[in-house]
Amino acid sequence: MTSLATSATGSVNAASVAASTTASTSASSGSGSAAGALTQNDFLKLLTAQLQYQSPMNPADPTQMASEFAQIATVDGVNKLNTQVSTLQSATAASQMGQAADLVGKQVAVPGDTITANSSGSATGAFTLPSAASDVTATILNANGSVAGTMDLGALGAGQQSFHWTGGSAGKQYTYSISAHDSTNNAVQATTYAVYTVEGVNLSSSSPTLNVAGSTTPLAVSSVSTVLGAS
Repeated sequence: MTSLATSATGSVNAASVAASTTASTSASSGSGSAAGALTQNDFLKLLTAQLQYQSPMNPADPTQMASEFAQIATVDGVNKLNTQVSTLQSATAASQMGQAADLVGKQVAVPGDTITANSSGSATGAFTLPSAASDVTATILNANGSVAGTMDLGALGAGQQSFHWTGGSAGKQYTYSISAHDSTNNAVQATTYAVYTVEGVNLSSSSPTLNVAGSTTPLAVSSVSTVLGAS
């Protein structure tokens, strides 16, 4: 009788240890591969076996049982969360791809002060004004700092503004600055943007980037401040 009770107790302890150990391992590695992780059904089978073979003289500890059930819920919740995150990441990647593809052939503005002349020698610049200005001038500079041209843009309101300069050489890069004053001749500080024409989408990185004319470095879609339209 003593031998039988000892054997039954040993089976119970083994099943309990297996269930507890498996639950703890799975809970801490819920993001592991499906082939190497036990499912919720596997946990329930282990607990059923534990109850079935427990000794009447030495029943399972209710506190331990409650803990194991909590571990089952935790692992199942983590697995569901991982699935939801993967689905969200896939949807986000597809959305980014669509946004990037829509920008091909358009001019985009990112923080900076660079413009690139197209095949006809014209270039577009963009900037924002925090308040209305009665007198705005754009000065376009060559790479060596000499003045390539100026444009009197007149009076402009607050917000995003742009200009179209036609005095450049095809494919050449320029920088520019904006001088603005209000009706009382106080300076209005403009924020300038580098303007590029999107030529394609680069898929070699974890998220799509934009190949643009006039730059060997692709632009992150997230860096685009505004879209100016077709070039």
